[in-house]
Amino acid sequence: MVLDVIGCIVTLVAVAAGAWFLGLYMVRVFNGERVFLSRVLRPVERGFYRVSGIDEDKEQGWKGYLVAVLLISIVSLVFTYVILRIQDHLPLNPQGQSSVPGDLSFNTALSFTTNTNWQNYAGESTLSYTSQMLALVLHQFLSAATGIAIAVALVRALARRSMSTIGNLWVDVTRCVLYVLLPISVVATIVLVSQGAIQNFSGYTTAHTFSGVVQTIAQGPVASMEAIKDLGTNGGGFFNANSAHPFENPNGFTNQLEIFLEILIPFALTVMFGKMVGSIRQGLAVAGAMAIIMVGMGAFVIQQESAGNPALASTGVTQARTDQQSGGNMEGKEVRFGPVYSAMFTDTTTSTSTGSVDAAHDSYTPLGGLVAMANIQFGEITPGGTGSGLYGMLVFAILAVFIAGLMVGRTPEYLGKKIQALDVKLAALAILILPLSILGFTAVSVLVPAGQAGPLNPGAHGFSEVLYAFTSTTGNNGSAFAGLSGNTLYYNTTLAAAMWLGRFVFIIPVLALAGSLVKKKVAPAGAGTFPTGTPLFAGLLVGVVLIVGALTFFPALALGPILEHLQIGAGHLASVGH
Repeated sequence: MVLDVIGCIVTLVAVAAGAWFLGLYMVRVFNGERVFLSRVLRPVERGFYRVSGIDEDKEQGWKGYLVAVLLISIVSLVFTYVILRIQDHLPLNPQGQSSVPGDLSFNTALSFTTNTNWQNYAGESTLSYTSQMLALVLHQFLSAATGIAIAVALVRALARRSMSTIGNLWVDVTRCVLYVLLPISVVATIVLVSQGAIQNFSGYTTAHTFSGVVQTIAQGPVASMEAIKDLGTNGGGFFNANSAHPFENPNGFTNQLEIFLEILIPFALTVMFGKMVGSIRQGLAVAGAMAIIMVGMGAFVIQQESAGNPALASTGVTQARTDQQSGGNMEGKEVRFGPVYSAMFTDTTTSTSTGSVDAAHDSYTPLGGLVAMANIQFGEITPGGTGSGLYGMLVFAILAVFIAGLMVGRTPEYLGKKIQALDVKLAALAILILPLSILGFTAVSVLVPAGQAGPLNPGAHGFSEVLYAFTSTTGNNGSAFAGLSGNTLYYNTTLAAAMWLGRFVFIIPVLALAGSLVKKKVAPAGAGTFPTGTPLFAGLLVGVVLIVGALTFFPALALGPILEHLQIGAGHLASVGH
């Protein structure tokens, strides 16, 4: 276990180093400065602007930026829906997959548009190669780039003074795809293929096993989708088993590579934020708050999964780590990863909006599953998705300086800009959207017959399956407790609504906040100014996130994973007493 923990630390150190250099690079990209890829990509960028009629020098106010976000999302949603509905008439369909039903096509199209990538289907038995590459991977680039663009717009609003524009969405998305997402994805794809991930257009292979059973081995363009799936914190996998499938995630090295890709851009954006506002300490304070929560939750889930299931202790089953077994709770986990690396993957995939999995969250210990849920319920800001993590954390930063201002009796300021009533209202509105959707849909679903038919397990665990589903979709995460039958008209519709609320209703107050902040002048720091580039502010930020999350979601968690943990503990004590 010690070596596994060291491996986790090495991965985090690599992320810190990579995020520093990538963050500095992204500053130059979004400022329109020349970078080392400009010689090759700048002509492509200019050509795209010329063909599409985009004026790269014309900026937008927050309303124009919002309209552009909605426009690109709606058009790409309709495009994906149509592709899924007619995939049986399109090329690259060697298995002859039929068209996808209407409600499932809508759920999937909206899921990938919102960067949720929730999958109520098994990819290898439902979608053609054209659907996987064209309909889905398109969104994995666009939705990630859109999230990053919104974060850049909010950072510009904080960095600028007395202006009315926050950038040009079309330019920001284009530069993000060309200069950031595509180059890293190409490199990651090559590395994955070198380790055993597959990348081909072959038909599925029929194999005859030694026991006389016929097995169909699915194939396809997997590695390229895997790269952007993790880099863009998307999560939608080529296979139903997602990153637990050896064709997506062949070995321990690729497992840690995927963790690295998941959290690289979210942390790099904090470096970019610090440089763009003129104080790297501001970015480090935000990154520190993100890292404290992520590492703390990761340590807890590693402890829970390494300790094993207490219900098995009374049966005489040995759950200790030995030369012959990985030890801990291995239900639903791959032996090649073990409980420590699986737990780290779970922590990072739910701390971001990635949602990819290398183990079954439904089979985690109750408190291990609680960590996965709580990470999303915090708002997925530790470090969150590509872009959404940063702008979500900055919303909490606005709330934190407001609270600090109340404590010292002075007008709150953030980066020299006074935080006024409108700013606090917009921040509070953004934060309230998450619990309104999660708790509202969960409450309805456990009361109506169509919702009650979804969970496959009774009692507290069944409640957790429903709660996790709406937590994941509202948080645009996409992972699931697999015990929920989500491919029904009721869940396809309500989960799609939760995705829409979690993505688009959230960004309206965020962009409105950017529009308010960009107009403000910067006031010089005074004796009563609360410093926000310090460890003290990072600690305050951590406290605000944890307190808001605990006060909002603890009652629901008490009915699900906490109750299940207590029931297992009570059953274990009863068996010991007997």
